[in-house]
Amino acid sequence: MSSTSQPLRGIRVLVGRAKHQAGALSVQLRKQGAQIIEIPFIEIRKPSSFKPLDKALKNLHSYDWLILTSVNGVEAMWERMHHRRIAPPWKSGPSRAANSAPHSVGALAPAVAAIGPATKKAIEQRGISVDVVPKEYVAESVVRILRSKVKGKRVLLVRAKVARDVIPRELRNAGAHVDVVEAYETVAPSSSRRRLQAALRNPKKKPHVVTFTSSSTVKNFVELLGVRPKQKLRSTLQGVLMSSIGPVTSSTLRELGLPVDISAREFTIPGLVAAIIDAVTARRST
Repeated sequence: MSSTSQPLRGIRVLVGRAKHQAGALSVQLRKQGAQIIEIPFIEIRKPSSFKPLDKALKNLHSYDWLILTSVNGVEAMWERMHHRRIAPPWKSGPSRAANSAPHSVGALAPAVAAIGPATKKAIEQRGISVDVVPKEYVAESVVRILRSKVKGKRVLLVRAKVARDVIPRELRNAGAHVDVVEAYETVAPSSSRRRLQAALRNPKKKPHVVTFTSSSTVKNFVELLGVRPKQKLRSTLQGVLMSSIGPVTSSTLRELGLPVDISAREFTIPGLVAAIIDAVTARRST
């Protein structure tokens, strides 16, 4: 195939998403001719305790809004509901976004907000309608949409153990009562350490591009490398382009002393692939 139909031909791309999620990004990159190196920077684990999540799920009908910020959160929440045999409230009635009239407990389900299209799709695959998806897939955009809707309302935010506090802080400032529960946690898989370090040392395997799809992937990447200080980190990664899916991920890269060589204009997997293609094409043309 020509370089036009496969613009990433000859380019090695390191995909660091969790093992069960790497496929979507890898498939799209392979279609563009890239050689894929899959070394997960994150591993999804169960929370240390399910008690807060279980309590929230049993009382979903009492919330006005449910906010989900990742596919991992959707999967973890529905898996737990299935495990505890908790029936989703959406099957018994409309969401509160669709009905502002007074209601009895259990008559209505919370309205649902998703941070982006992948999260929205994961929710809809479970037969649930999504009421709000921001134009920009970051926490700040969720806050902008919901700020005027949540005064005096009960909001449930289901997320990872370690996450930014923008959504709960700002919605509480807007007068909402916000419960934050952990559905999962992300850790750096120790099995990836040796593989990652070996790939970066071998000129024949060293990636041309590393993909980062969340702040967690950035932090764990640096942890797995085990390289300090920042100057040594940069020399280890000399010639390797750092690609970011969005502004929060980019901010984390810079905080940890890494450059943002490629930044997606649309904060999605297709947007990240398009940005990598543009960067590689531009570099080849110079």
